Amino acid sequence: MINEIHDDANSRMDKTLSSLEGDFSKIRAGRAHPSLLEQINVEYYGTLVPISQVSNVVSEDSRTLKVSPWEKDMVGPIEKAIMTSDLGLNPNTMGQVIRIPLPPLTEERRKELVRVVRDEAENARVAIRNIRRDAISDFRELLKEKEISEDESHRAEDNIQKITDKHIGLIDKSLSDKENSLLDI
Repeated sequence: MINEIHDDANSRMDKTLSSLEGDFSKIRAGRAHPSLLEQINVEYYGTLVPISQVSNVVSEDSRTLKVSPWEKDMVGPIEKAIMTSDLGLNPNTMGQVIRIPLPPLTEERRKELVRVVRDEAENARVAIRNIRRDAISDFRELLKEKEISEDESHRAEDNIQKITDKHIGLIDKSLSDKENSLLDI
């Protein structure tokens, strides 16, 4: 029973970490990456669909993304969706291909992105702590039901704290790496 709670908490913490890594990958560090456009939705025959379902998005070079729509009619809606997104990008249309030059990051924008990254990391830490709290309450419930002894409960709580500390350390390392990549000119 204790091992099941530990395994569940560990897997949930791992998922939180991978979610944080995914969030970090969407925050650009001066390089063009197709994941930058993942959250953009395009109107396609009356429904909103992700841009990746109506076009091919590739990075042409370190500062340019290239969007190739599957259908000719989609060039306008894709261009409009990119312009109205909160990414601050200005697409250039050349026939069937949309090129999106990424402006270089200013120092002010870099610092703003660092703040965003720190907020994401803090949200992940809070999620990890909530998972720890849930696991500890499960252990205390088992103790109250007399399914485990007090010693087993204390040992289990110590182990869950070690798992928590390990995951918080991984978040801090990931945050540090992302901050360095953002502040690197």
